[in-house]
Amino acid sequence: MCGLILACVGSGVLSALGNVLSQALEGRRSVQASSPLGVESRDVPHHRRSVSLCITGPCSHHFYQMLEVLLPASQPHFMVKRLLLDRLLYAPLLLLLFFLVMNVLEGRRWQDFAQKVRRDYLAALTMNWKVWTPFQFVNINYVPVQFRVLFSNVVALFWYAYLASGRK
Repeated sequence: MCGLILACVGSGVLSALGNVLSQALEGRRSVQASSPLGVESRDVPHHRRSVSLCITGPCSHHFYQMLEVLLPASQPHFMVKRLLLDRLLYAPLLLLLFFLVMNVLEGRRWQDFAQKVRRDYLAALTMNWKVWTPFQFVNINYVPVQFRVLFSNVVALFWYAYLASGRK
């Protein structure tokens, strides 16, 4: 239980730090574009933090625990199997869940979610695979299970800083 709490809190804190860092690198305090229901985009960082704290942290914690049980290090080719499970099952589902929860938190309609998925999901998933695959290989095969969520969050912090620096 302590590991789960640390995963959740760590996800929330590092998400907040990533937001502060990306805004500092962008040189702006907030964006004022509004959503269809009047939810200011400055609320999006709070929503992302909520998602990290309440969804990404716990889901990742349990997924990494499950990997240890389903694919122990004693199993042949466990490294490749873990990576394939992460990249082809977990990453697509978590990204879809992220899109759904952000849609709900922003007060958008189901049609907005469907349009967002059609418009952005494949590109986001492809970028996820390109960027995160090497880090996830190291994470799920070499980082001790109790530190995997933390490792992912630290990598995400640098990823957000990279995106904010304009080298996207």
